[in-house]
Amino acid sequence: MWYQKELTLPRKPRGFHLITDDIIRALPELRTIKIGLCHVFIQHTSASLTINENADVTVREDFESYFNRTVREGEPYYRHNYEGDDDLPAHIKSSLLGTSVQIPISNGQLNMGLWQGIYLGEHRDQGSERSLIITLNGERL
Repeated sequence: MWYQKELTLPRKPRGFHLITDDIIRALPELRTIKIGLCHVFIQHTSASLTINENADVTVREDFESYFNRTVREGEPYYRHNYEGDDDLPAHIKSSLLGTSVQIPISNGQLNMGLWQGIYLGEHRDQGSERSLIITLNGERL
């Protein structure tokens, strides 16, 4: 069984945001899969997806601080800055973190670790709505 859906996330401020519940709410079909995979892909070059700690908000805050120090804005050697100082750094962060995640499906649920959640990394000061393509593949219950 294959199923694919586009999910549009509303504009979010710069930073890391848990979107696991948004994805689950958008996928009632998930409950019909016994065993399979969920692939989530973001259709943007200035935002990313990753899986990490879902309980303590300071992890998301620390991620933002780390990536802002590691990939600094306004470097004199950046040539791609048409949309501002955060333009190229947003693309670099997206490449470092990635544009997709895969999660196993077991008995109608995403089979993630107890403290794991899916993050949207919004790397622009003025990010827009973000489009996700979610593909489910698996054996029905």
